[in-house]
Amino acid sequence: MGIGELGREYSDGEVIIRQGEKGTQMYEILSGEVEVTQDKEGKDVLLAVLGKGEFFGEMALFDPEFRSATIRARGKARVLTVDKRILMRRISEDPSLALRLLEKMSRRIRHLDEEVVRLRKQE
Repeated sequence: MGIGELGREYSDGEVIIRQGEKGTQMYEILSGEVEVTQDKEGKDVLLAVLGKGEFFGEMALFDPEFRSATIRARGKARVLTVDKRILMRRISEDPSLALRLLEKMSRRIRHLDEEVVRLRKQE
């Protein structure tokens, strides 16, 4: 890692977080992409692909449950780890960060709601 570079670089396919593990940190993608998958009956189901500026793992900071998905690098990806203390400090410095976090989480919930409706229509 060069001087001034933040985060850790992951290589293609490298697991960043694993479904079922306990987590205490969230992550911000500084470069590259990651894929979000969930194990369903022994098969990985792709839920999303996230890119630069997006975050994942945030539920671990607010809910002590196990990780709900596995996140892998898709190609090279540089990812910054953020624990609750760091997040709270960043929010105190820039309160709009909390609003952006809530907006993104709300969009994800809305998307999941739409997916549930779509799947129920198929039944």
